[in-house]
Amino acid sequence: MIIILIKASFKNQTIKMKEILQVKPTTADLLVGLILACSVTSTALAEENIGFGANTNIYANHSAHQEERVDVNTNNQDSQDWSIHLQTTHIEQRKNNFYSPYSSINSVKGNTSLLSRSEGDTDRSFTFTTTAFFGTRLWRGAEFYYNPELFEGTPFSGALVGLGGFQNGELQKGTFIPAITYNARAFIRQTIGFGGGDEYIPEGTVNQLAGTVDKNRLVLTWGKVASLDFFDMNEYSHDPRIHFMNFSVFSMAAYGYAADSRGYTYGFVGELFRDDWTFKAARLAAPTIPNQLEIDNTLTKDYVDQFEITHKHRVGDQVGAIRGLIFKQQAYMSTYQDAIAYAQNNLGSGAPNIYNTRKMNTMFGYGLNAEQSVNSALGVFTRWSWNNNQTETNTLDVGRSAAAGMILKGILWDRKDDTYGLAWAANAISSSEISYLQLGGQTMFIGDGALQYKPEQIFETYYSAKLYKELFLTADFQKITNPAYNSARGPINVISVRLHFEL
Repeated sequence: MIIILIKASFKNQTIKMKEILQVKPTTADLLVGLILACSVTSTALAEENIGFGANTNIYANHSAHQEERVDVNTNNQDSQDWSIHLQTTHIEQRKNNFYSPYSSINSVKGNTSLLSRSEGDTDRSFTFTTTAFFGTRLWRGAEFYYNPELFEGTPFSGALVGLGGFQNGELQKGTFIPAITYNARAFIRQTIGFGGGDEYIPEGTVNQLAGTVDKNRLVLTWGKVASLDFFDMNEYSHDPRIHFMNFSVFSMAAYGYAADSRGYTYGFVGELFRDDWTFKAARLAAPTIPNQLEIDNTLTKDYVDQFEITHKHRVGDQVGAIRGLIFKQQAYMSTYQDAIAYAQNNLGSGAPNIYNTRKMNTMFGYGLNAEQSVNSALGVFTRWSWNNNQTETNTLDVGRSAAAGMILKGILWDRKDDTYGLAWAANAISSSEISYLQLGGQTMFIGDGALQYKPEQIFETYYSAKLYKELFLTADFQKITNPAYNSARGPINVISVRLHFEL
């Protein structure tokens, strides 16, 4: 079948948490929207006599590994021995000709500013992905999954630069025209049951075989995976193919997770499910050179260790979850202070440059993630993440991040599979990275040659409409203020259209 569709705390910290939680007009809009949505949905649902069932999560999360989609009713449920699924996603984006008094065009390393049209940039960015999901049972409790993937796309400016929180999560796969194919995932999963009652994994979840499992169980995974298949899950904002598109909204932006330049990694993951608690731990391979394709498959030099606890709860009849994550990344990367010191001690070397001072260093941090169903139509979520931000990044140039948002289902206007989303996020960086950028330094992603620092703020809203069966069309708008933490540039308005299909 051929389917073609038009995808610790900061050292010497000078930036207070209040700086990235300052209420701007977009934040006020978000808070007002949440209050109005709660009021409107409560009234409308009462008038329509829509009940509040035991399972009131409003959006099925179609991520590769799904901890949420289980059903306690196991009567007459079939078990799958194999499965085949397919997804394809096309995302088209345009931006405005934003205000830009200067950029890093004189950089020796190249331009890491997001350019405006007046600086010669094109206004188009797009991504297209098609992924196949194959799964089969091996022996008792064991399963094997394989995901080949096709990708084509390009960011604005022809390179993924100029923002702390990038506007399209699919862009982490790089710049490729024409399309390329590669092996995205290939892993073995072993489940060991400990009783506690039965749960049923329903048919239709990618990289899961339908069948009954023990509620209390240990799940071990080994192979090529994506970090966010397991960590930082959220029912309402987790997958840029179906949810919000901005990195700072669908993930903990300051979580330095392991990923090669296409967004995948290799390693071991353990998950312990115990009643309403889930405990996860993993060692996953990081790139041997920051933000490159080659990763350390030995898991001894360049890697990320992480541990996460999830607790599911109910507020009245409404389900929710809270997650706490800690991580430590060891990798070949420079600190900003080392780069500054090198430039000061070698006066002919120019601006500070992290390329001159790379060695084995450590990044560490934590994140909090919460979701809550308000009623059958409305769900809300929030995230907070932090890292010590003394070294260059392997993920995003974000030292701390806060995000909050809501999802509203279309049952109120007789389109139960449609979704409206509204979210706000803010990102900040450490004093050492600020100093590095103000001296003309650049990272892999940001650096305008100078810096008038303010926290980066992101407002995103979207409407997803079901066209036919599993075909969805989404219109999305993002406003990014102080892009790359520079108040002298922007704001940037991004309009997106997304077409997503699943089989």
